[in-house]
Amino acid sequence: MLKPRTTATRELLSLDGLWRFATDASVNRQPWASLLDTKLEAAVPSSYNDLFVDSAIRNHVGWVWYQRQVRIPRSWSGDRHFLRFDAATHEARVYVNDVLVGGHVGGYTPFEIDITEVAQAGTEVRLTVAVNNELTNVTVPPGTITVAANGKRTQSYSHDFYNYAGLARSVSLVSVPAVRVADVTVTTTYEGTVGAVDYTVETTGDADVHVRLTDESGTVVAEGSGDSGVLHVQDVTLWQPGSAYLYTLDVELHQGGAVVDSYPLAVGVRTVEVRGAEFLINGEPFYFTGFGKHEDTAVRGKGHDDAYLVHDFQLMEWAGANSFRTSHYPYAEEVLEFADRQGIVVINETAAVGLNLAVVAGLTGMPQKPTFSPETYGAETQAAHAQHLRELITRDKNHPSVVMWSIANEPSSNEEGAREYFEPLVKLARELDPTRPLTYAIVMFAMPDTDKIADLFDVLSINRYYGWYIDIADLASAEPRLESELQRWAEKFGKPMMMSEYGADTLTGMHSVWDRPWSEEYQSAFLEMNHRVFDRIPAMVGEQVWNFADFETGPAIHRVDGNKKGVFTRDRKPKAAAHTLRARWTSIGNSKPKTQ
Repeated sequence: MLKPRTTATRELLSLDGLWRFATDASVNRQPWASLLDTKLEAAVPSSYNDLFVDSAIRNHVGWVWYQRQVRIPRSWSGDRHFLRFDAATHEARVYVNDVLVGGHVGGYTPFEIDITEVAQAGTEVRLTVAVNNELTNVTVPPGTITVAANGKRTQSYSHDFYNYAGLARSVSLVSVPAVRVADVTVTTTYEGTVGAVDYTVETTGDADVHVRLTDESGTVVAEGSGDSGVLHVQDVTLWQPGSAYLYTLDVELHQGGAVVDSYPLAVGVRTVEVRGAEFLINGEPFYFTGFGKHEDTAVRGKGHDDAYLVHDFQLMEWAGANSFRTSHYPYAEEVLEFADRQGIVVINETAAVGLNLAVVAGLTGMPQKPTFSPETYGAETQAAHAQHLRELITRDKNHPSVVMWSIANEPSSNEEGAREYFEPLVKLARELDPTRPLTYAIVMFAMPDTDKIADLFDVLSINRYYGWYIDIADLASAEPRLESELQRWAEKFGKPMMMSEYGADTLTGMHSVWDRPWSEEYQSAFLEMNHRVFDRIPAMVGEQVWNFADFETGPAIHRVDGNKKGVFTRDRKPKAAAHTLRARWTSIGNSKPKTQ
């Protein structure tokens, strides 16, 4: 699905701002049939949970309602009108006046609805969006709804971040031609100094396709025609980590010699490959340094914010980071576009976090159920997971910054049924995009001799907390145990390995001369211990600390105002560990430290 853009043939009207807002508990009738009977207004984009002081709204489980008036510009007569939602967490139903025009399931990927027939140019309509935050055993991510005797609904889930909900990303009204560019797929290679841009264009009607590739100065470097082909670029400038270079592919549709649609796409020429135990970008070994992150800020929740986007990238650059993982869901498209321009490498992850009932049993003390079964996470869950994969890869397939897909975070890959669940998803991901390697983040319960799916993937991404959840305050014991396990993974699979999570909760301002958990000194010592181990494992190709910044979680006795594993506070102040990372990462760049 192409991101809406304003071109000579397309127009874009932002619907961001304040919308009338209500929960379904406060509305006793079909609210789309008239104006919402509410004085509340919610900001779009933002999560609604932290906007209001009413805990009933913050903890609401079920549907909420957004509503506003929308005028379709008179100049859009003759074109198709679409509503575009960059995300609605986790399910949406959309009404124009009293007509249900469409909906979507899945909280982190975009959807569009053609409203041309119910919203003519020059008219004003009432737009109402119902958004549901419920997570069940057939959603991605999964969860459980319980209903008390008094009717109170409670949401539970096993992932360790708050279930923010609402219209967290932009909403737009879009005008496009009836005959238009529907999709563009680009893959790139190069040989010597000649780059190759392989393109495929899908259209909604019969038209002649013309393509033109320009460099950053605007000079045309290649041209072609037809709905597919290869453009060759002499003296190509590659997209490199830390040194981004973007060409622009301009796609035009012609009818009778006239341009009926045009669409520009940024293109970075680069290659990605796994060879033996190495991860290669443009044929050169690449070592990931960086973070697992979250879309999480005070008040906004998961609401996208360009100011935080810029500042977070500045802090990553300051720390010497070259990459991050979109843990544990696809981020806003603006984030990936910015990574394309900044030369930051991205591991793009699905929203499949929490497929692990062993974690639920450990947290609740309840008997463990099998994770993969018809009654828990079975065929319906797998189908939702597959659809999410399709939408993620369709949205992000053209970003040069995205070098790998992560299928899931910490699934119960050591349990029976894991292979039957994941093997079809791996096959689907490879069919959708054969150009990028695949990975998944491996939970601590899964060991080299018990994990059932590691052989299906190209890179082993390992989440480990020796020195925190295991051997806490005993780094001397944690170090050999971590090294022993990593060596076993390397010896059994012979694949590139990276530490996709390692970290320790830390309270800003807590200090100690001893190895005292929660102190800033312990967080730094913990990271340094891990780094010594990584440098002794030849197959290690990267390290991404958990987490970039402190973030909100659900209420729990082991969490004090959220998860404190950030090396920056939630408002982006550095802890001592940020300086520890900066000293290491700025010295090694994109290359693996020498094995000790």
